[in-house]
This record gives sequence, structure tokens and C-alpha cells, in this order.
Amino acid sequence: MKIERSKFFAAVRVSLFGGTLYQGQVDGIDAILDEWEARRLRDARHLAYMLATVYHEVARSMQPIREWGDARYFFRLYDIEGERPGTARHLGNLKPGDGARFCGRGFVQLTGRRNYQRMTDLLTLPRFGLDLVATPDAALQLDVATAILFEGMLDAESGFGDFTGLALDDFFSATRDDPVGARQIINGRDRAELVAGYHRRFLAALQGAALHA
Repeated sequence: MKIERSKFFAAVRVSLFGGTLYQGQVDGIDAILDEWEARRLRDARHLAYMLATVYHEVARSMQPIREWGDARYFFRLYDIEGERPGTARHLGNLKPGDGARFCGRGFVQLTGRRNYQRMTDLLTLPRFGLDLVATPDAALQLDVATAILFEGMLDAESGFGDFTGLALDDFFSATRDDPVGARQIINGRDRAELVAGYHRRFLAALQGAALHA
């Protein structure tokens, strides 16, 4: 499914962005639409939910962000020597300093040494050739963050999303249409109804701008 960009941006400018779109927002959305079209994916509900997720997670900037907090905060939350060593072990943060080094980055916050390593292993594509463990800030690059988003939410290879083990196909299929439940791909049920509302507005814009080639 290809999207007529001018129609799509005109629709979301009004329905989701208060009448104004900044260049960074356009660039971020374009990167997601480009990846979608390059993969020749077809279910507009999947794309709408990815856009809605990004819209929510990065506070409408549509650009990859670093998790809010300072080194002390990340130490407490994620470091093996911090206040939650069990969480640190689950994230693969076994070395002192890993908490801050592998804090959340991206469209959907990639967090923990184990997850940075997993995405490095999965994104072994010629266009990247990078090691996210060695250079975690690379997860803030627009193309890399976009690839991580797709890998995490829509893993066509295994059928499972790499963020939580759930993928978009689990909630949007020929027999199911569940934008509220789809929040489990990212963060349980947190703000599920809110994100579902964003999904419906993105979906309406996509359906109005679809080009079926």
C-alpha cells in the first residue's frame, strides 16, 4: 500500500497536530512511511498503530528521543549496583555503568544491554553495519530508530514482535481488530484507550490517502 503524502499530511495536520506540522515531524513520519512502502506491507491498521505509538511515546515530535532522566536516575533504576538489581539482570545490565549506558532510546524506548545486543544481531543489514552495544546513541538515528520500531512491532520473520513477544498481527487480522489490546506490544495497558484514539485518526488519514498500485 502506497500513500499519497500530500493528502495524508493535510489530514493529520488537522486531526492530530493542531493545524501545524514542523519539519522534524514531517521527516519522522516520512521515514516510517518510506519503510512501510519499502517492505510492501498492506494492512493500514498496522501502520496506523505504529504511527500512533510513536506519536504517543515521543510526545508528538515524531523524532527518536533519549529517555528522560539523569545518570543518577538510570543508576537507581537499571544498574546492577542500583536499587533494582533484579531489573538490571533482566535487562542484561551486569556491568556497573550499564544502567546509564543502556538507558532508553528511540521511537519506542530500547532499554538494557540485552535489548541493544538483540537489535544489533537482528539489524545486520548493509545499510547499518553498526554495533548498538558499542555505540548505543546510534539508536537515536532516524533510520535506525525506524528499523527498530518495525522489528519490534512487526517481525515478519518469526511472527513475534521483538519488544514483548506480541506483534501487530496478534491484534489486527482478518478476524480481529483490537487497537486497545495492541498496547500490550509496548507497555501493557498503559494509556491503551488514548493510543487507540490516535490510531483511529491516523487510520482515517491513511485510508483517505491510500494509493492501491
